[in-house]
Amino acid sequence: MIEYLVLLSCAGFLAFLIPGRHRRYAAIVGWVFIVLTLFASLPEYFRENNFMYPLVAAMSVPFLAITVKYLLESDERAMHLSRAAAVAFLIYAPFGFNQVPLFAWLGNQLISLVVSQVLFILDALNFTVSLTCMNPVTERALDPSACAGLLRDTITRNGYSVQIILGCTGIQSIAILLGVAAAVPTTLRQKMYAFLIVAPTIYILNLLRNAFVVMAYTDQWFPYWPEIASNGEMGYESFFWSHNVIAELLALVILVMIAYSLFTLIPSLGKFADDLYQMYIGEFRKAFCKSK
Repeated sequence: MIEYLVLLSCAGFLAFLIPGRHRRYAAIVGWVFIVLTLFASLPEYFRENNFMYPLVAAMSVPFLAITVKYLLESDERAMHLSRAAAVAFLIYAPFGFNQVPLFAWLGNQLISLVVSQVLFILDALNFTVSLTCMNPVTERALDPSACAGLLRDTITRNGYSVQIILGCTGIQSIAILLGVAAAVPTTLRQKMYAFLIVAPTIYILNLLRNAFVVMAYTDQWFPYWPEIASNGEMGYESFFWSHNVIAELLALVILVMIAYSLFTLIPSLGKFADDLYQMYIGEFRKAFCKSK
């Protein structure tokens, strides 16, 4: 179901890119379904003990209400924000929608490329692992001899397995930040520099992130505080701390640094961010004052 919610959100945002009086309504469709996607994903987030995305889902409700209000008024800030989301989907779509055979193939090729490069990093660090595939039904690693017709995307060591999925490739973060860069008009030079700042940086750092998570989980670096980190699976604590905490926090810091670089490269982007902040904080203040 989640895949179809994302697909409907993508359709709304892509329709927004087509000139016409429908654009604000298409953007609303895009935002509504992206928020529904967040809520539909909550069981998976809770199963992984990931509390950041449930918080994002909760915050998305007032965000959606404010965004819809300003889109209905054809507010320039909300329209530019929707353009950022539309461009992000335009970049992500060729890899993310496995309902389309060509897109599924492209997504698998990207995953395979990331897996091979993570293996290269681990080999350079003399960290021996095995490559296999995941049983799509039981979600357990299979013996490599049983992987005929399946994508070899699972790295194993010491009986622990890490599957590299599309979310581990960095394509989502790359798409989002390139979408942000496209929110305001830019020169060709600014577009080229924005791409160079965003894509290679996130891709390379994401490879290091994946290698770190594989090493930390399969060698059980962080078997601490199971009352917080455990989900019932043996050894999951190390995955929780390495993937859900350390890697997420570092990724957040890096994304802020990249965003700052984009604001320096594209000054109007900084003004746009400030305008957006004023739009949302103004609505929150009005709601708070009314409640008082």
